Amino acid sequence: MRRMFPLAVAATAATLLLAACGGPSETGTGEGAADGGLTPVKVGVIPIVDVAPIYLGVQEGFFEEEGLDVTLELAQGGAAIVPAVVSEDYQFGFSNVTSLLVASSKGLPLKAVAPGNFTTGKAGEDFSAVVVPGGSDIEDAADLVGRTVAVNTLDNIGDTTVRKVVSDAGGDPDGVEFVEMGFPDMPAAVAGEQVDAAWIVEPHLTTALEQGAEMVTSNFAETDPDLLIAAYFTTEQQIAQDPGTVEAFTAAMEESLTYAEEHPDETRAVLDTYTEIDPAVKEAMVMPRFGPELEASSFQVLADLGVEYGTFDEPVDVNKLLP
Repeated sequence: MRRMFPLAVAATAATLLLAACGGPSETGTGEGAADGGLTPVKVGVIPIVDVAPIYLGVQEGFFEEEGLDVTLELAQGGAAIVPAVVSEDYQFGFSNVTSLLVASSKGLPLKAVAPGNFTTGKAGEDFSAVVVPGGSDIEDAADLVGRTVAVNTLDNIGDTTVRKVVSDAGGDPDGVEFVEMGFPDMPAAVAGEQVDAAWIVEPHLTTALEQGAEMVTSNFAETDPDLLIAAYFTTEQQIAQDPGTVEAFTAAMEESLTYAEEHPDETRAVLDTYTEIDPAVKEAMVMPRFGPELEASSFQVLADLGVEYGTFDEPVDVNKLLP
């Protein structure tokens, strides 16, 4: 299963200004909306394609309709967002599921309130994949044994799902050597054969393929075709102190996720408001699947894999993450 593209323009995701939405409303639901105004909330997000629905929801006024004035705060990753939510600098945040499971296993009082994004479930047509240099003798996941594979963070959702597909292909997942590298650096590292392979996500995936890389496995889609990748979360304290705001945020997120999935052109277009992606790459890349379903089973797959491959020392109670 290989996909190749001729050399074309490259793309680099970059942060721009934060996005916000506000205005008069009669539908305020949180504590700050008692006078008929909007309740201000801050949400920590990452400047990646996965968070397009929340930007679209703000743009379409879904949060304002629920009585919320949302400010989207850009961060480099969940490592910065989780403590900001716990300290109440942000009321809500975005993080991948494995990171949330790790935080929960360490006793942090986090609660997921809405999905972030899902795999498309289509091998070869997902927003995440493992790629190798053109002409590599690595042809499937089993061939990654004994090779170096770049991931953005060690002991997280990337290497966990790569280990899963290696095992499913008959290889020894303990034989893969993972090295940490930022996604933007991976296309050049693969092209220059600095690593044998890289787990990479959009838009960097399309960039790598256009520069001659070859896809060998869609680790998210092949781990589970319904795999939940990330979620929006808050804290137990926030839910106890201001349940109305949490309910309003959840309702607006569910509407945003549904709208994003039903309006793919608008979802792709909103990326221009918070990233810098080359237009050609933006049109060619694969977007995640979005949906409002948040169930314990969505977390259980990654929780079980985390135990199997050593991310967790003991089973994680996924119900602690659910409201």
